[in-house]
Amino acid sequence: MKKALNVFALLLMFMVPLLSACDSEKTDNTAGKDSGNKKHKIGILAPAVTHGWVAAVAYHAEARAKDLANDIDYQIQTSSNAEEMTSQLDDLMTWGAEAIVAFPQWEGMEVPIQKALDAGIKVVNFDIVIDADGVYRVSGDNEDMGIQGAKYIVDKIGKEGNVVILEVPTSGSVSELRKKGFVETMAEIAPDMRIEMYATKFTREDGLKDFADILTSNDRIDAVYSMDDETSIGVLQAISEAGRNDIKVVTGGGGMQEYFNMMPENEDIWIESALYSPAMVKDAVDVALKLLNGEDVEEVKVIPTTVVDRDNYQDFLDGNSPY
Repeated sequence: MKKALNVFALLLMFMVPLLSACDSEKTDNTAGKDSGNKKHKIGILAPAVTHGWVAAVAYHAEARAKDLANDIDYQIQTSSNAEEMTSQLDDLMTWGAEAIVAFPQWEGMEVPIQKALDAGIKVVNFDIVIDADGVYRVSGDNEDMGIQGAKYIVDKIGKEGNVVILEVPTSGSVSELRKKGFVETMAEIAPDMRIEMYATKFTREDGLKDFADILTSNDRIDAVYSMDDETSIGVLQAISEAGRNDIKVVTGGGGMQEYFNMMPENEDIWIESALYSPAMVKDAVDVALKLLNGEDVEEVKVIPTTVVDRDNYQDFLDGNSPY
């Protein structure tokens, strides 16, 4: 028995150092793995939710950031004006953001974004074109949305008629580019088309209010070039409440599920949307991470336009969409 105990003691003497070495090796591998996976800090700046599409942008941006949780730390900030967004941009810089995904809807963001760029921070703008040197951008093709809207209206009503453009000057380059594409294309393919322009906003309330006034001052309107699905919902309500049957086309833009579902319900009006999905912001987050990882990316990534109407709307229905 004593001999057996001595053998067991000898075995323990050899096993304890061996086990300790194994434990030490495991800890070292884990530490090495952790140190190799340093997370990048990405800030996300979005407007406060005043519009369903904007709400969906913030939703998709945060969803993508959560998907990348193993690779990034992130903060998402929402603001109501340029001053507030500028302050939040400063906060993100203080936090240590290495890249910022920005949706700068307001004028006046050029200087603060240039300040961030000059400090070595990568900036990826979503949707909006601004005059800043070194900014990357991911957006839909705003000008092509206007081009496709003009072609669609001419296809449905011919080369002559009365068309109302609902522009949104407060949206900056978004409205400017969509209007440019529409007006230039219409001048080329239907130069005899009569066009009147009115200002509105990207909400159904403004679409309803403004278009109700437009209807009272225009006896005949053949088509409406609206740039936004929510505006268009207000336009359609105004048409219905006024009992008008002269309008044959109402365009839109964005990709709103509620608007898609209205397309087959009204046989007298061709309801169209130039798909401009808020989920594109996920690409902007991906571009920011690629830049921080030293990958080559395009300075501008433009998502092509897709036209949706009663003939193909079912292909774009998504019950999980927040917009």
